[in-house]
Amino acid sequence: MRLALRTGLRWKLSAAIALVGALVAIALTLVVHNAARLSMLDNSRDVQDERVQFAKRFYDSTGRLQFDAKLDDPALPKQLKDASDNGLRATYLQEPKSGKGEPEVWASVPLHDGKVLSLHTTFSDRFAVLAGLDRSLVVDSIAVVVGGCALGVLIGGQLSRRLRKAAAAAGKLAEGDTGVRVREAVGGRIRDETDELARAIDAMADALQLRLEAERRVTADIAHELRTPVTGLLTAAELLPPGRPTELVRDRAQALRTLVEDVLEVARLDGYAERAELQEVALGEFVSRRVKLLDSHASIQVLRGAYVHTDPRRLERILGNLLANAARHGSAPVEVTVENRVIRVRDHGPGFPEALLREGPSRFRTGSSDRAGRGHGLGLTIAAGQARVLGARLTFRNVAPEQDDGTGAIAVLWLPESAPTDTGSYPVIAPPEHHRD
Repeated sequence: MRLALRTGLRWKLSAAIALVGALVAIALTLVVHNAARLSMLDNSRDVQDERVQFAKRFYDSTGRLQFDAKLDDPALPKQLKDASDNGLRATYLQEPKSGKGEPEVWASVPLHDGKVLSLHTTFSDRFAVLAGLDRSLVVDSIAVVVGGCALGVLIGGQLSRRLRKAAAAAGKLAEGDTGVRVREAVGGRIRDETDELARAIDAMADALQLRLEAERRVTADIAHELRTPVTGLLTAAELLPPGRPTELVRDRAQALRTLVEDVLEVARLDGYAERAELQEVALGEFVSRRVKLLDSHASIQVLRGAYVHTDPRRLERILGNLLANAARHGSAPVEVTVENRVIRVRDHGPGFPEALLREGPSRFRTGSSDRAGRGHGLGLTIAAGQARVLGARLTFRNVAPEQDDGTGAIAVLWLPESAPTDTGSYPVIAPPEHHRD
């Protein structure tokens, strides 16, 4: 199983800038340190060479040693002994045996009497300056990394905020708020790739909206044109002589009329033209009466009643569609539960298909083979649309296998605490802890 590490854009950008800054700082520190050390060593050798020449001249004229010079020093490195044997003046750097500390700078010169005059010192003061330079380089490197991180957070944060605004606006657009424009939501004076993305999303949304509106208009026009001939067909069917063929014609004509009415209702709901006519309703009593009229075989249980402002006609339509779906695709018993502002409708059938749970209701899709063959897939679509007009939220789930007998579908209607907006809304209603869906 592959683990995915999810981090924000600002932190990724900050880490990248910090890493690059650290690498550059380390490289520059090493370069500066090595250049300064080589320059200091060369300068120390030059100084030591000048001293040994002055000490030789002083010794030749006075016979005394200067600058702690020594004659035939037994600790003289072999390289300098070989140079003196060849009559050469030379300098030599001897690194400390421990590997720490300053190197010793040697200088030697052969004398006329065959002896070798030599000097050596560590130049501690000079290398103390190098240590101070190293500390300054480390401090400056840390400052560069910290500044790079701050710059990354600033730039990445601004870019991240713009992308989050674009994502939030796109989410509202996906929920049906056609008035949202991603470019306006992003805003700001800076023009970058985010604006290009926003323009592309807005153009795509406009194109999709035009296409959906055209499809909705065509659907509504077709259904409206079918209404008159279907009504005439029903009227003509009433004039047929009694008999089984007549009953079949009347039944199919009525089914066709119901389908046309449902398609017209879906078209109106898709156009966000519906408005709720609100009344104060005692929810428990209202649901009990309507359930008895809609499905006399369904059981009703009111755990806790509540008064709500809603449209009784639309609420009855939702209840009727949920009960019809449970009776058509599920199995008895059908149970209706009212708790505060929450209405649950449960059947004991095979459950909702995975596609419906994943994507929500879709017109003319009746689900899997277990729940197919009857209906046109418009019932739950209409119920969801009417719930949106009421400002309610309609959710679907299946009974968990370990719960009760492990079968059944549950539709939950969450009514809002306040009146819905003109075109409906999707309120977030927290369910009780012991009845969370």
